[in-house]
Amino acid sequence: MKIDVVSIFPEYLAGLQLSLIGKAVDQGLLDLTVHDLRDFTFDRHNTVDDSPYGGGAGMVMKAEPWALALENILDEPKAAGAGTPQKSILIVPSPAGPVFNQRIAEELSEAEHLVFACGRYEGIDQRVIDWSAEHFDLRPMSIGDYVLNGGEVASMVMIEAVSRLVPGVIGNPESLTEESHEDGLLEYPIYTKPASWRGRDVPDILLSGNHGAIARWRRDRRLELTAEVRPDLLAELQDLDKHDRAVVERFESGDESMTE
Repeated sequence: MKIDVVSIFPEYLAGLQLSLIGKAVDQGLLDLTVHDLRDFTFDRHNTVDDSPYGGGAGMVMKAEPWALALENILDEPKAAGAGTPQKSILIVPSPAGPVFNQRIAEELSEAEHLVFACGRYEGIDQRVIDWSAEHFDLRPMSIGDYVLNGGEVASMVMIEAVSRLVPGVIGNPESLTEESHEDGLLEYPIYTKPASWRGRDVPDILLSGNHGAIARWRRDRRLELTAEVRPDLLAELQDLDKHDRAVVERFESGDESMTE
């Protein structure tokens, strides 16, 4: 997978060089490039913004530097003789976009080329967004109902969520199947040694060696946690069996016998 990020603060993205993503880049599993938008300006001040037409507070990012940066990214595969059958996906972090989630991360993990446009100030000139829709698979995307100073943090969140799903990035792919949101439920509680810590013991079932019972216990805890913290997720599930429904009903009624 090829990932390009455009920002006026490329050093902000340095965290992507660390941990599993950094290793994946070193191993050639990911091709990650961060571009400085100011490299596509021509005045001595490297100006990327100007006052908004119609008045108002703040500044707006200029159209031409963005168009030049994005055209440069599109031309790179051609220059390398790569040629990709898929349209490059341009993700513009924006509170006006649909909310990013695990299902979207799974879809994007199958893409060949992702481009992230990190806006700042009051945002990017709308004409660039409209122009981009002609050249990219344009995806405005929000990471939640709040506003950040720029798109860098949101881009890093999405890049990490997507990259870890690319085959080979996570050493043990089985660990992905039991994580929160993978099947609509939150993750079960986890423990490690020692078995007793400051008067708190690991649940006996986890020490029993009965893998079937452990699997059932873990699913029950996932159902209970989801019912408590994210009942909206539980309401969307269509494949709960009789035991699952009983666990949820007992939890919602306050019967704690199932949690022991």
